[in-house]
Amino acid sequence: MAELFDDIFKESKIFSKREVLSPHYIPHNLLFRDKQMQDIAKYMTPSLKGERGRNVFVYGKTGTGKTSCIKSVIEKVKGLPISKARITYINCRVYNSRYRILHKIVSDYLPLYAKRGYGIVDIYERIINWIEEDGKILVVVLDEIDSIKDLDDLVYTLTRANSDIKAGGITIVGVSNKVSFKEVLDPRSLSTLDENEIAFPPYNSNELSQIVKERVSEGFVKGVVDPAAVNLAAALAAKDSGDARLALKIIAKAGELAEEKGMTAVGPNEVTEAAKFAEEEIAYEIINTLPEHQRLIVYAIALLSLQGSRYKRLSNEGEQYLFSGDIYQKYVSVSQSLQKEAKSSRWYRKFISDLDMQGIIMSYESGKGIRGHTKLIKLAYPPEKIKESIEKTLQRDTAL
Repeated sequence: MAELFDDIFKESKIFSKREVLSPHYIPHNLLFRDKQMQDIAKYMTPSLKGERGRNVFVYGKTGTGKTSCIKSVIEKVKGLPISKARITYINCRVYNSRYRILHKIVSDYLPLYAKRGYGIVDIYERIINWIEEDGKILVVVLDEIDSIKDLDDLVYTLTRANSDIKAGGITIVGVSNKVSFKEVLDPRSLSTLDENEIAFPPYNSNELSQIVKERVSEGFVKGVVDPAAVNLAAALAAKDSGDARLALKIIAKAGELAEEKGMTAVGPNEVTEAAKFAEEEIAYEIINTLPEHQRLIVYAIALLSLQGSRYKRLSNEGEQYLFSGDIYQKYVSVSQSLQKEAKSSRWYRKFISDLDMQGIIMSYESGKGIRGHTKLIKLAYPPEKIKESIEKTLQRDTAL
């Protein structure tokens, strides 16, 4: 029976330290992000001195190093001998409402008070009293801030808190994949933000090649990975999105494929084979962490794609596209079935543009002659898998 585990504990001929290839691993040296790191530190300096600083918003596509840089700065702050700031990092995919975020703050710093049953007003007042005890500055880092369901309420609560605090204050550091996320905010919330902005551009092919090369030197057995494989993984990721996470996932998957085949080297062929798996895996991760209504729109597209001839579709060079209007009607129907209020057609059009930009859907304008003038849309990935994946997240959200 023990021989069942022989392969598990056998020393790998491919990997030496597999965890450094994980998207959650934060390297000591964050390549090509010196300016962004300096800007984050500069904008947080007033808070570290005990002053009310301006809020900070960090933007950039997935895989551009936003979270790694923020977490790296937080670790450096923890090492400072004297700081008036208290920093709480919150993953808004998990803590996705005002109540959950305020409760997380209390749990981090006032665990004896973090009991179920307290309402928002009680939690809010306790946080205010805790800040005023010694005039501290609370820095709330909201990663993937656009995932928060009642974002407007949260922003208004946190920014207006500074009017109630007699000594100390609250600073927001928001991290988002989309520059446009603030468009959901009410004018009264926008007027209180007073923010600095930091942009994270996508990596180019040369930068990705250096990032992958550095991780390969730590994560793989020396000499196992062909330099051409590193360059190809970087080029494939740069072509699609400039996403370092995708480049690392491709090279890691290539290593796994080589290991499964009993090989002792990773070359371009393994990278080419790995790219398809990695791209789909990344896509499903992105889809399952989309803001609620964007996810419902993708779900509606998947359902229509699978329902075939019941809905009018257009074939374009062998690929079948759906009419945008049909998708909106299905999205409204799905929302109603889940007892959620669908967004307006104006918001729907904006969401479609966001999904197109992220590569989750493909679309083009039909021109005249097809329902006058409309947008034609199709999924970039198999609808069966997308439907199954989203249904799992819907079940999870219902259970919470």
